[in-house]
Amino acid sequence: MRFVTAQKGEQTIIGIMIQDGSKVLDLHEAEKAMNSHSTLPRTMNECLDLGDLFIEKVSAIEEWASGHNDGDYIIELAEVVLKAPIPRPRKNVFCVGKNYADHAIEMGSAADIPEHVMLFSKAPTSVVGTEETILHHDHVTRQLDYEGELAVIIGKKGKRIAEEDAFDYVFGYTILNDITARDLQDKHKQFLLGKSLDTSCPMGPYIAHKSIIPNPANLRIETKVNGEVRQSGNTDQFIFSIEKIISVISQGTTLEPGDIIATGTPAGVGKGFKPPRFLNKGDEIEISVEGLGTLKNTIEQ
Repeated sequence: MRFVTAQKGEQTIIGIMIQDGSKVLDLHEAEKAMNSHSTLPRTMNECLDLGDLFIEKVSAIEEWASGHNDGDYIIELAEVVLKAPIPRPRKNVFCVGKNYADHAIEMGSAADIPEHVMLFSKAPTSVVGTEETILHHDHVTRQLDYEGELAVIIGKKGKRIAEEDAFDYVFGYTILNDITARDLQDKHKQFLLGKSLDTSCPMGPYIAHKSIIPNPANLRIETKVNGEVRQSGNTDQFIFSIEKIISVISQGTTLEPGDIIATGTPAGVGKGFKPPRFLNKGDEIEISVEGLGTLKNTIEQ
């Protein structure tokens, strides 16, 4: 299942992509047609709160709709605007820094490869969806950069989670672009402001349920800027596994449904080039992760 939050006119839709991604099944309207009423919430966060019951309901709706495929609950993808799958996270996005050795080296040296999981966060107000415009923010930065990443979506509340149990708490995966103002990082000697500019957290195009991503530790990831490949890596290059990251975060911090964890970026960011190649107005960034589609955004003109 590939879950989307989409906009059709004034209506927000929680749906799944069907028919090879060419159409969206509006889960609320399909359930209403199936049962004469709908019990599903209207936001992705509230749907995730339902836990396993959400997947059970969606499975039943999808099965019913496969035999009733002529209703207005089936919408052409071209007729909707995809939003970030979780348009407004309830909490800051958890982000792992320097989780690929080559990226740690390009940002400093081999001495910068971390021994422990390195974490920072991005504000909920930074989130936007695929095809949305990224603000250039040239009034505060001259060093806007990209970072293509796999993101984990938490589906169950947990604390002090053991590594061997970590995937029980995962709902699915999406793509995230950790847009960063490098000069703000240097100026303020911390990450929050440089990572939390408005529109600096593009995410999407959908959440792939964990059942269709059997091995998230072996996914190709590629970032292009204006069609040129800048980053090409694989999640098998992680320094810290998804299980380790979840366990470390949860030792003293409760993870909840809808929490987002960005797992780090491979080498090839703009700052890593000599000379650096930061983002300019009009630049198009495309991030593709195996099994998760492509996240596309353009810097404002």
